[in-house]
Amino acid sequence: VIPPPVIHIEGYSEDSISFSLKMTSNIKVSGYIVNIYWTFDAHRQEKRTLMVEGEKSIQKVANLTAHTPYEISAWAKTELGDSPLSFVHVVTRGTRPASPSLKAKAINQTAVECSWTGPRNVVYGIFYATSFLELYRSPHSTTTSSHNVTVLVQRDEQYLFLV
Repeated sequence: VIPPPVIHIEGYSEDSISFSLKMTSNIKVSGYIVNIYWTFDAHRQEKRTLMVEGEKSIQKVANLTAHTPYEISAWAKTELGDSPLSFVHVVTRGTRPASPSLKAKAINQTAVECSWTGPRNVVYGIFYATSFLELYRSPHSTTTSSHNVTVLVQRDEQYLFLV
């Protein structure tokens, strides 16, 4: 039986998490697949995937959001096959930034101007869809470091926007 890998949180800050990966058995490991999940409000779950080569590894994931819960899952790729998943949870330090105040205004039938307030020198994600289910599962999206963006949409549809 292949055991799951051990994920150990080495440290965390307002915008990063460091963790180590290792196996407790003598099975040869060729690498790990790591997923980092987090949720923006109740509607949008994000994921970042890392492919890590080698048997032992210390990883640092940066560009995270302060005071946000993150779930890290990992499995090992071994000479005998893939291991079961391991999970750890960690909340980054600091104070979570205030939610931006979004305004969306139709320019014409296929373009919407989105603008919002919020801190400078950060990256904003703009998500939009025609239903809450689509907004959660597979929204259209774009990123920008400015405070406004024009998105192109399908005519004759109503859209939900999230920044």
